Amino acid sequence: MNQAELHRLLASKSQIKKGALPLKSLYDQRLSTNLTLIKTQFFSLYKDTEHKAYFFKLLDQLEHLFKERPTELKQQDIERLHSGNWYQSEKMMGMQLYVDRFNKDINGLKEKLPYFENLGINFLHLMPITTRPSGENDGGYAVNSYHEIDSKYGTKDDFLALTKKAREKKMFLMLDFVVNHTSDEFEWAQKAKNGSLHHQNYYYTFSDRLIPDEFEKTLPEIFPQSAPGNFTYNEEMEKWVMTCFNNYQWDLNYRNPEVFIEMLGNLMALANLGVDVIRFDALAFLWKKLGTLSQNLPEAHTLISLFRMCLQVIAPGVILLAEAIVAPRNIIKYFGEDITEGNECEVAYNASLMALLWNSIATKKASLMLMSLTEIPNKPNDATWINYIRCHDDIGLGYDDDFVRSMGSDPTAHKQFILNYYTGKLEWSPAKGLMFMYNPKNGDGRITGSAASLLGLETALELKNKNIIDYAIAKILMMHGIILTYGGIPMIYAGDEIGTLNDYTYEQNDDHVNDNRWVNRPMHNWDVVSELKKIDDIPSAIIYQGLKKMIRLRKEHDIFQDLNDVKIHGCLNQHIFVYERTNGNESIWVLSNFNEVSETLDIGWLLSIGIHAGKNSIDLLTGKSFELIHNELPLKPFQQLWIVNI
Repeated sequence: MNQAELHRLLASKSQIKKGALPLKSLYDQRLSTNLTLIKTQFFSLYKDTEHKAYFFKLLDQLEHLFKERPTELKQQDIERLHSGNWYQSEKMMGMQLYVDRFNKDINGLKEKLPYFENLGINFLHLMPITTRPSGENDGGYAVNSYHEIDSKYGTKDDFLALTKKAREKKMFLMLDFVVNHTSDEFEWAQKAKNGSLHHQNYYYTFSDRLIPDEFEKTLPEIFPQSAPGNFTYNEEMEKWVMTCFNNYQWDLNYRNPEVFIEMLGNLMALANLGVDVIRFDALAFLWKKLGTLSQNLPEAHTLISLFRMCLQVIAPGVILLAEAIVAPRNIIKYFGEDITEGNECEVAYNASLMALLWNSIATKKASLMLMSLTEIPNKPNDATWINYIRCHDDIGLGYDDDFVRSMGSDPTAHKQFILNYYTGKLEWSPAKGLMFMYNPKNGDGRITGSAASLLGLETALELKNKNIIDYAIAKILMMHGIILTYGGIPMIYAGDEIGTLNDYTYEQNDDHVNDNRWVNRPMHNWDVVSELKKIDDIPSAIIYQGLKKMIRLRKEHDIFQDLNDVKIHGCLNQHIFVYERTNGNESIWVLSNFNEVSETLDIGWLLSIGIHAGKNSIDLLTGKSFELIHNELPLKPFQQLWIVNI
């Protein structure tokens, strides 16, 4: 039983005994329930006796922040608490987007809420909309404020109107909380530059290179091409400051308890705008320690859990998403382990599934995906995944080297093959992507490009080859079909629902030319959207209608709620990926062929995993039973089946 479940149980018992309790009484109840954990976590990070006063300051902060939370949102918190794990529902369907690139500004986005409803989207991840430096700002991830809206998007009142309308439509909103760093224009950084030693201690600042050089011995480079090294010299302070991402992003020093307490206030200021899910950006980097990679450290997990325990006391209807693009065995840890199991983040990105899907497209085999996913331990029952095929960022290749070796491949050569496949270095590959942050020291690199271009649609349209166009569309739908059915919240990147191609205009933008991730951050094409109803045989319309149908089917079958019920079936045909979703006596099997030629599965194997043969089963996607040929089930190139027994 995690803390959220305990709050739910106590609140319901109190209501039965005394009727509806006032909101403050429920707050006191949650505080008393979480206080021991909060105290334990706080003093495991801040052990000096001098920090005792900060603990009492934290308790005062909790009460202050609860008082500041709007009553409407406090009431929603209680409703969410009683509704259980609402984020695990089969009804959840997400889309990630840049507000200005989707439709101008916040008011423009509000105008398009019917567009989301028509497709079946009810969960929106809005990329950063708070104030940021002009010019380069890492796509808004260099923050000048955590809760003030940048004027290019509108006003705070505009955003409050959007969140109110979203609540009326039962839509959920997610915003980023850049928890690891601020911009060098943030108020704390400005005071640090002006000589405030107090605020210099909010960051990692050093008068000479002695300690920075020790850190550099083990710290990896995040952006080796554009921002080599992890420290930047600031002439105003005459000190070196830790900047693990870009030189204008200063890493926060969470060894200072004041930083945590202040950041908790910033977190709640964001939540009080009506945000339902808060994405903890770059949380793997939160704690820095000499002699380590300063990633995924135990102290970082303690800190994240401390954030969550405090958030549960103040606003239990708001949940946290872990943005941890790390190795498969590390991702699962962000849900919490041991005493904090189920008490860290409620949601995490399924980056392993994402990377493995792209591997399977390139190799035309599901073998590595099968081996890797079956080795990941089950997440806690109260947690869920965000499943996606791509996001605003680059695509990393976080494969387990031991698994690659067990497949008979050299990990370095395998990664180079994947990079070559997606970045135009193999003549036969239909993919059109770009290399991002290639590091010649270790051969590491990442991939950028829109989903449609990476899956061959751009090449196919250039060649005007109908067969290749059909293959590209089938790949797009198959990839999305997996994230829609695999167990978690599906998240589509805006534009992928209409097959948007690479946008090369970033090369003419001075602010974007050095960051080719903008190739997959195009303006939403409303001209294409207007054509969807007029012409039904263009690729955009086929993709849109295919996705819309799959989303509808997902929502119609409660078997797709996330109950930790995904069973992956290994089969002799290495090109086909098969898994089963179960709910009581009901099962749905999802079969996907990653090869560009037809593949088959033997009737005996189908029967062994519970699929009835021939007319005794149907494919939900077509509503038809499937035909066996010589006691084998054929799957066309990149075909997907959602099979149920009848």
